Amino acid sequence: MDRPFKKVLVVGAGPSGLLLALLLSKQGIQVEILEAEDHLDQQPRAAIYGTPAIPEFHRAGILDEMRRRGMVLNRMTWRRHQDFTPITGLNNEAVSNLDGLDMRPTTLVLPELDQLMLDRALENGATIQWEHKVVDIGQDDGKAWAEVETKEGTKTIEADYIVGCDGANSQIRKCLFGNDFPGFTWDSQIIATNTYYDFEGKFGFHDTNFIIHPENFFMAAKLTKDKLYRITYGDIPGLTLEQYKERQPAKFETMLPGHPKPDEYKIVNIAPYKMHQRCAPAFRVGRALLVADAAHICNPWGGLGITGGFVDVGGLADCLIGIWEGKADDSILDLYSEKRIEKWKTVIDVISQDNFRRVSDKDPDTLFERDEFLQIVKQAESDDTAMRDLILGSMDVRYDFTQHYKK
Repeated sequence: MDRPFKKVLVVGAGPSGLLLALLLSKQGIQVEILEAEDHLDQQPRAAIYGTPAIPEFHRAGILDEMRRRGMVLNRMTWRRHQDFTPITGLNNEAVSNLDGLDMRPTTLVLPELDQLMLDRALENGATIQWEHKVVDIGQDDGKAWAEVETKEGTKTIEADYIVGCDGANSQIRKCLFGNDFPGFTWDSQIIATNTYYDFEGKFGFHDTNFIIHPENFFMAAKLTKDKLYRITYGDIPGLTLEQYKERQPAKFETMLPGHPKPDEYKIVNIAPYKMHQRCAPAFRVGRALLVADAAHICNPWGGLGITGGFVDVGGLADCLIGIWEGKADDSILDLYSEKRIEKWKTVIDVISQDNFRRVSDKDPDTLFERDEFLQIVKQAESDDTAMRDLILGSMDVRYDFTQHYKK
């Protein structure tokens, strides 16, 4: 049959670009990925994928393999810093069987997930071009194109649609809007590490733990069955990577349970990050589209950045597949931009800001009395139905674009 378009150009071989390439290529759509580097990113980044992203992994055909290599997360707990006792927590086992699908959050270190998605996309017929740095894009009524710097020189690559999946510093977004990326940058500095330390065996920690303190707040989230944790914590802003590395042993000794010395844990990698709350003016300009961090960014507390990005991808995939199959016309992409921006403003931005302010609260001793969300979680601890409904409330970040397919 004649198709309304032939090819999608995905810019960026990060998690959002690779999932999009996988979902589209699975439907027989020609996808070419352009990546500026010669390898997948290995830095410690988001590694916990929330309940709203699980349906995307399931339909991509990778959920079982993710869980075989990684793990599901059963409990998320907020803890007091002075003695690390629990305040309250979510029990994700409440969503372990929803119409036959296990909706519990899942973790797999991102380089492994990226490689899995890339391998599957290539098996489906997608292609990737390494060391292809997009410097500009253009479009007319019939096509879009990217101007690309390569080792062999500059070249032009054409497609029907170009999707910017190239992260917070997106060149595609800058081509569309310059430096216009409305929002703000937090004053706080965070440091993300992947660290081996036995939180569970020695201190009874659950899978994901938020320790509340105005200065020594941190998250400890289990990444693998062999006690690798993502430890993310705050530090003073404005230092170099080497300075943060020098400060890390004292930070761990001060803030972690057991006050460990460096020979009691093993850091695999460490990276400082600034936190932002920003959203592009639009996620569609003609044949150019934006998803995930290229479109919007938020602080990482609660995982809404990576989870919201994967949900973006699922929505855009539904729109493009709908066009491909003749079930929708091109205008559904305007709806994609409208609805995903709406979800960022009403869900992702609001909740992620609340999450960070909660973990870094200035008066942890009185937080529970002031925090309606923690009170609701506490009430749900003894009510399985309430717990399930509370966790499924996170599904508000999703939007079903297939409801706009032609009947």
